[in-house]
Amino acid sequence: MRLVVMGQQAFGKDCLEKLITSEDEVVAVYCEPDREGRPSDPIKEYALEQGLPVEQPADFKDQAALDTLAGYSADLMVMAFVNVFVPEAARDAPKMGSICFHPSLLPKYRGPSAVNWPIIMGDTKSGYSWFYPSDDLDEGDSLLQWECDLGPDDTVIDLYFKKIYPSAVESVLEVVNLFRSGNPPHIVPDEAQASYERRCVKKHARIDWNKPVAQVYNLIRGTNPAPGAWMTHNGAELGIFDCARTPGDGISSRVMDVSEDGVTVQCVGGRILIKRVRPAGAGKIAAAEWAADAGIEKGMTLGE
Repeated sequence: MRLVVMGQQAFGKDCLEKLITSEDEVVAVYCEPDREGRPSDPIKEYALEQGLPVEQPADFKDQAALDTLAGYSADLMVMAFVNVFVPEAARDAPKMGSICFHPSLLPKYRGPSAVNWPIIMGDTKSGYSWFYPSDDLDEGDSLLQWECDLGPDDTVIDLYFKKIYPSAVESVLEVVNLFRSGNPPHIVPDEAQASYERRCVKKHARIDWNKPVAQVYNLIRGTNPAPGAWMTHNGAELGIFDCARTPGDGISSRVMDVSEDGVTVQCVGGRILIKRVRPAGAGKIAAAEWAADAGIEKGMTLGE
């Protein structure tokens, strides 16, 4: 089949690389326009190395952009990690239409931070979907879905890069084969299970040590490494990264222990052992090092 691959960053590049090794023909690669002061997107660089045409329209409002896409006479457009809105006229340009990747078990966690929110919410399952895109956000039937366990200590790195990412790249060949069969599946979403989540940004990642320990711990691991959980102490901002949940009672936000392992802080119903932090204007360091520099001692209250 003749394929157009639309994507960006490492995931788009790796999906493109996988498709180039298949029996299908990649006739064009689409990615976002270059941004001043930033290096070219990995998918663009790889496509050019392979001698493939690269298109970078800012949008598809222009008829010329639609004509260019139609001119490739593609059978299918594979949309791997796409942030730009692709209207129906562009999605339907290939003979079989388009299929899009999303890193959640749709219809749950529609939206741009689908890896963060399942962890923050304390889910025990996650996965990804290849779905038929529409003009609405991450809506439409799914072609296939893949589910994985979401462990109680998994961070964004564990869920996305160690679980979802490698399986999803491999699945792109199955996606194309399902279209090749002539009758690709349509998994109708259960809208009663649907959720839309906003982009997870810094304001959502502020820690309140007076919350239940599970809620605090899930927030920290669900924003690790980005956007990064944080707090303030003595007016200075502190990023909180690698942590562990430990048992124990006491007054919330109180420092219960300072050791070479880190700083243990009391929450409601349990404690958090902070192992790695990032002081304002500095890089990530061991929490024990920060505690020594900041004069953190057992019995102090964090956040004051």
